[in-house]
Amino acid sequence: MPPAEWQQQGSVKRPSLGRVGLIVGPVVFLFVVWAPSPQGLTDVAQFTAAVALLMAIWWITEAIPIPATALLPIVLFPLLGVGSAGAVAANYAHHLIFLFLGGFWIAATLERWNLHRRIALHTIRIVGTSPHRVVLGFMVATAFLSMWLSNTATTMMMLPIGMAVLSRIAPEALQRDAGEPLVNPFGTALMLGIAYAASIGGVATLIGTPPNAVLAGVVEKLYGFKITFADWIVFGLPLSVVMLVLAWWYLTRLSFTRLPRVRGTGKETIRNEIQRIGPLTFQEKAVLAVFVSVAAAWIGHGLAPWTWLAKLQDSSIAIAGAIALFLLPAKDGHGGRLLDWPTAVKIPWDIILLFGGGFALADGFARSGLAEWIATQLAGLSGVGWVAIVAAVALLTIFLTEVTSNTATATMLLPIVASIAAGAGIHPLGPMAAAALAASFAFMLPVATPPNAVVFASRCVSIPQMARAGIWLNLLGFGMITLFVTVVLPAIWGLDLSNLPEAWRK
Repeated sequence: MPPAEWQQQGSVKRPSLGRVGLIVGPVVFLFVVWAPSPQGLTDVAQFTAAVALLMAIWWITEAIPIPATALLPIVLFPLLGVGSAGAVAANYAHHLIFLFLGGFWIAATLERWNLHRRIALHTIRIVGTSPHRVVLGFMVATAFLSMWLSNTATTMMMLPIGMAVLSRIAPEALQRDAGEPLVNPFGTALMLGIAYAASIGGVATLIGTPPNAVLAGVVEKLYGFKITFADWIVFGLPLSVVMLVLAWWYLTRLSFTRLPRVRGTGKETIRNEIQRIGPLTFQEKAVLAVFVSVAAAWIGHGLAPWTWLAKLQDSSIAIAGAIALFLLPAKDGHGGRLLDWPTAVKIPWDIILLFGGGFALADGFARSGLAEWIATQLAGLSGVGWVAIVAAVALLTIFLTEVTSNTATATMLLPIVASIAAGAGIHPLGPMAAAALAASFAFMLPVATPPNAVVFASRCVSIPQMARAGIWLNLLGFGMITLFVTVVLPAIWGLDLSNLPEAWRK
């Protein structure tokens, strides 16, 4: 599927809600701007809160396009004295934005030369074609691709492959009345497995899903703490693997147990698909070499800080990989390169703008003193256990993301969660990581994440089917996030998340 198919969540329109938000947002903004300031809150901090509320309302209601809302700080912060235009605009060129930019270009090249499809087909071939293994194979392939590609693009690429395999393995799974969703448990389990694996796989890497990068940027902006690609993958990958296995086990062993007997043509279907795309081409080999080199450099420069790679950041490595793709010849008979500009411009620029808006908002919280004021007001939470706060943040975020954009939710919540943690006297990284992860673990509704929307739009799954399976996976995800953030994260990163470090006090 070409990169043009990448799209930000929000394809399910809510025009009436948007009209309400278009009016309510400015009204709330003006009310907060003109209201008397609470004790200890400066005018600049109050103005920052007004902008944050306006952005939150417009993000939730999608009154205007979500990335357009992310541009508000460039206009409002200078007008209200929160920061100069140059200082605010600098957030839209944060180095993590270039990490995603390079990652998008590498992903676009993978898709241009169809390498992602070959990876998926070979993964499914290796796992096997019994009903349970078919679901597992598709979930493993989808999750792996989603670690590096847009989860929307991954889902849209895997969906037709899944339909083709279903038509050969269990053709009755596709039998339905006109306009009616699938009722066959095998087909439903497979379709939901693809959608859920795309979301779960994304949490494994820093570029796998936007909330991860938003977390890294906000933490660095507020506290100067850098989360590298290597730092994240040693924590995120185990969580992703465990959650993927749990999701597969739940879908095939509990939710959809009556899987039909395979007719023995699944392997033939996969084999035919592999034969159809032929042997590895020069372009695929070259793209694979660049992809593997970039991934190795991302991991290596964090694990081997004494090497020359330590001079580079993850963003530098991503851009270096993209430049290599612009330089290397495609040898396609037309004198082209592996990555050309017509392909490059089709990446999801809306996500890039949304990142910038999130970083600008976080910078405004810190610059204006709003984050410090919120922390002061919440000092009474110090008696609440830090594990309870992490759990509460994870649960709230999961169910909030069911009706809002996951990236917008993470962008909106992270500065607030940081202030709550500081007010409670605990390390902000724990609740903030829980919020970022939970934004990718909403499985109940089509509007929750782009993969859910793509699968639902195919009319292969009904909303009740998705909701029944998704609510239990939401709860499983909540449990796994709480466990990994409170137990695994401190052990791997060597942090005491129960106390607020002096260096993190603002």
